[in-house]
Amino acid sequence: MPLKKYKPIKFKAKTSKYNKDLADYAVNFIECLSHTKGTWAGKPFELLDWQEQIIRDLFGIVKSNGYRQFNTAYIEIPKKMGKSELAAAVALLLTCGDGEERAEVYGCAADRQQASIVFEVASDMVRMCPALNKRVKILASQKRIVFKPTNSFYQVLSAEAYSKHGFNIHGVVFDELHTQPNRKLFDVMTKGSGDARTQPLYFLITTAGTDTNSICYETHQKALDIIDGRKHDPTFYPVIYGANESDDWTDPKVWKKANPSLGITVGIDKVKTACESAKQNPAEENSFRQLRLNQWVKQAIRWMPMDKWDVCGFKVDEKSLKGRVCYGGLDLSSTTDITSFVLVFPPLDEDDKFVVLPYFWIPEDTLDLRVKRDHVPYDLWEKQGWLKTTEGNVVHYGFIETFIEELGKKYNIREIAFDRWGAVQMVQNLEGMGFTVVPFGQGFKDMSPPTKELMKLTLEQKIAHGAHPVLRWNMDNIFIRTDPAGNIKADKEKSTEKIDGAIATIMALDRAIRCGNDTGASVYDDRGLLSF
Repeated sequence: MPLKKYKPIKFKAKTSKYNKDLADYAVNFIECLSHTKGTWAGKPFELLDWQEQIIRDLFGIVKSNGYRQFNTAYIEIPKKMGKSELAAAVALLLTCGDGEERAEVYGCAADRQQASIVFEVASDMVRMCPALNKRVKILASQKRIVFKPTNSFYQVLSAEAYSKHGFNIHGVVFDELHTQPNRKLFDVMTKGSGDARTQPLYFLITTAGTDTNSICYETHQKALDIIDGRKHDPTFYPVIYGANESDDWTDPKVWKKANPSLGITVGIDKVKTACESAKQNPAEENSFRQLRLNQWVKQAIRWMPMDKWDVCGFKVDEKSLKGRVCYGGLDLSSTTDITSFVLVFPPLDEDDKFVVLPYFWIPEDTLDLRVKRDHVPYDLWEKQGWLKTTEGNVVHYGFIETFIEELGKKYNIREIAFDRWGAVQMVQNLEGMGFTVVPFGQGFKDMSPPTKELMKLTLEQKIAHGAHPVLRWNMDNIFIRTDPAGNIKADKEKSTEKIDGAIATIMALDRAIRCGNDTGASVYDDRGLLSF
């Protein structure tokens, strides 16, 4: 994600101009307020440079008719940068300082409790400001602030508000837009709800999220497109502070780039501590990237450290594997989706590695559609030989059965483990070809030991996967579920993209570890289950 700092001239419409008096007024209104929390409590709200830039642009850049140019502001920034304070100040400015009669300003979030965070800050700001305190009535039980001179109000909305139409909105403050479960509330509050007002403002402020199918990610993409010049919308104001995907997330210079309030609202020591913890525990890396560096990540818990996985991309010589003992893992998924078959070759000695040979199939007729829909380079992988297609719009299982039969002539496939779901007919056919096929449970009991072993082997560089890009994509998509006993398994439902190849690898690895090159004792029997 690129770091983009707003440059006013880039987003001005030809008919707009900067009104310094209006900008000064907005800044002065906010700086008459006070901070409400921690060591800053009671101190004047002196806008930081990045905050003042936003306020001046939003309230100072006007169209030829004198009204504000921007009606939507999208501010994406890491946590602990002062988002709630800025959002509360904007809410009060729209309610009490914008000169709008009977202004309706609403605070929205994923739930009423989240939306109340900004409301409580705004209420405390009112109480600490004598000029506002005598003109404002706070109805705490209703989560409502009323500015008596214009009969305007700021109101927190419940999660069910999307069903209540009829708003006449002057302003909306959306806190943590990335937590919205769907787009219903967003659409009700922003689509046509402010048409009766001359200059409504939708103030969207958030940290990066994890759901790339969300309304927040959709808005994030629009913001990036406008910043990079791919789209033009003179009413939309985008600000994104964050680290590039290629940046070293452990570098303090990157922290500073992504966090404009670093050293002011949050100490660098706090970020350093969080980073050290993330380096020790790969599961925390994504959380650090999302919350501290404002990067969109695929899921809240990143299981496989991809830098460690990439180190294991040792070259695989398929010819040298001919005749060697191996074990298969078969994940059929559905006939319209990816089918995966993975062979795992156990090491010949202590210096050898577990070798992984993955194979993937997809329906030929749906290839182009899936590339456009999923934004995944299936077509490139197919051309490069990493992915195979079968005729028609569904996976041709007969083709795959024949392919596996041919593999059986090359390699000594001792067993094929399979997910029971949807595999009955193919299993019978493979058994008819002479293969030993074993069912493999998808619960914690069966999946946890080999899943933990896969991580251990990866960290120890005792696995070789030949840098297969489709398998890498699968590994990068894994979301892990943990039970109270500490057992783990890959969660197909919560993983954001396909993980079929990873599941097939885990099943094949289990059989390879248990059986090895002969029928000797299992490594699980020798030292028990891993507990990390």
